[in-house]
Amino acid sequence: MASMRDERAGVIGGVDTHQDLHTAAIVTLEGTVLGTESFSTTRAGYRAMLAWFRSHGELLRVGVESTGSYGAGIARHLALSGVPVLEVTGPDPAARRARGKDDALDAVAAAEAARTGCRVQVAKDRGGAVEALRVLRTTRKTAVKCRRAALQQLHNTIVAAPDEVRDRVRNLTRMRRLRICAAWRPDAAGYRDPAVATRLSLKSLARRILDLDDEIAELDRFIAPLVEELAPNLLKLEGVGTASAGELLVAAGENPERLRSEASFAMLCGACPLPASSGKTRRHRLNRGGNRQANSALHVIVVCRMRTDQRTRTYVERRTAEGLSKREVMRCLKRYVAREIYRVLTAPSPA
Repeated sequence: MASMRDERAGVIGGVDTHQDLHTAAIVTLEGTVLGTESFSTTRAGYRAMLAWFRSHGELLRVGVESTGSYGAGIARHLALSGVPVLEVTGPDPAARRARGKDDALDAVAAAEAARTGCRVQVAKDRGGAVEALRVLRTTRKTAVKCRRAALQQLHNTIVAAPDEVRDRVRNLTRMRRLRICAAWRPDAAGYRDPAVATRLSLKSLARRILDLDDEIAELDRFIAPLVEELAPNLLKLEGVGTASAGELLVAAGENPERLRSEASFAMLCGACPLPASSGKTRRHRLNRGGNRQANSALHVIVVCRMRTDQRTRTYVERRTAEGLSKREVMRCLKRYVAREIYRVLTAPSPA
């Protein structure tokens, strides 16, 4: 009986996530697979999965795939239940080639990753204001992308439009052109005529762009005060605006303490130096991995500081005199900015 109690003392779970069904696996601390089971992606299914995990012993932690998409619900449920959740970042290629792939094997691989600590990281907390900021910013990004595509299509349509249509709007400013095109009332009965069809298309595109302008402005009304509330000290830094601060907040997550050091935050943002040396040449290059949106935010901050911050301009001049290229200097600056931002994000609040 004592050996059975020791065997059930601690277990580790793994979840292979899908849209309608999650497959769970449970392993011991020694790596013995105790079983696999599938559960629905509903609240009742999440409760049943947690009960099934705990029926095998004390649940120490759970490895979950895709905590930002299909696994968001179960990860949130486990976190609220006090179970440590680790995000499984990817499969082991060698093990997949050797054993094949199905849902049960993927769940066992997730549990094994959580047991060994390989290919896992602490999952983001998605139950706070940072998650609300992420949702709003994601919606705004898609609206901006649609607006850009509509503006390009509007321009291309005007370039190839019949002369009587093109001459009326080709020399106008953008907003004046949009308002004139949106106010057109062409006779829809003549849609077979290219000129009428072009007017109908330009009217539709102009109204779409104006609606997207209103949508973006409406989202900005929520995003700006939310960023100011979450990171007022971040906005005080030189070159950090609402857009850059929001992107970096989303990258760090609700629980930035999951990042072990400022070096791990730099790796997350793709701002850590990577060696690119050969022979007698000793140099580093830009990191092309990591969160590219956060890296873009760092790039914007660095460009702004190179134009307006005297301290940064002095540093650029000194490093350029030492023989570094502009790209290498910006790589160094990104690393320094990532360090500064990490300290602000992880600093204890005044309260």
